[in-house]
Amino acid sequence: MVTEADPGGARTSVWLAVRPAAPVRRRTEAPSGLDRDRITAATVRLLDAEGLGRFSMRRLAAELGVTAMSLYWYVDTKHDLLELALDSALGRLRLPAGPTPEEPWPGRLRGLACGYRRLLAEHPWVAPLSAFYPNIGPHARAFDAALQRLLDAAGLADADRTGAHLAVSQFLGGCALHGCGGAVRPVPEADFALALDVLIAGIEAKAPVRRAQA
Repeated sequence: MVTEADPGGARTSVWLAVRPAAPVRRRTEAPSGLDRDRITAATVRLLDAEGLGRFSMRRLAAELGVTAMSLYWYVDTKHDLLELALDSALGRLRLPAGPTPEEPWPGRLRGLACGYRRLLAEHPWVAPLSAFYPNIGPHARAFDAALQRLLDAAGLADADRTGAHLAVSQFLGGCALHGCGGAVRPVPEADFALALDVLIAGIEAKAPVRRAQA
């Protein structure tokens, strides 16, 4: 069954699709005052206010004060917009630049995971969209790069670093699927904190022992 988020068949991600440039004459006919960023921001606002189940191109057009057909100058489908909105929401996360002597990597990894949990609570529609669309937009890639920097700082061997990255990714994916702040009953804060502690302890157990410098 096709759900509100399910594209219902094979499609190319908006981040991979190449849209042919419109002829100059047609570009001049495009509705003024619109661009992809403005449409994406309005999509996020509408999803926050009304939820994924009520979202439609017609409702979005009404929010922007344009016709529904006007939106198709900038995106090909509703699913393209939902992908854009998903990445836009991920862009609201504060990403750690890297561990510092004042706050080593475990504390920053904990902050990254807790920030993602808060994102799911503030934008419940992010969880179902994450399950159906590939997270390959620029903000998703920045999130993954921040995670890689934290794991690099742990000093893990290559194989262990790959496994740690998978473990953290699966943990965060579980946050979305099992309600660490989404639309379903959320996992209690204490349970989330304990699970995160166990995850970090496992990574630390794989990290080489750091001897004090003489």
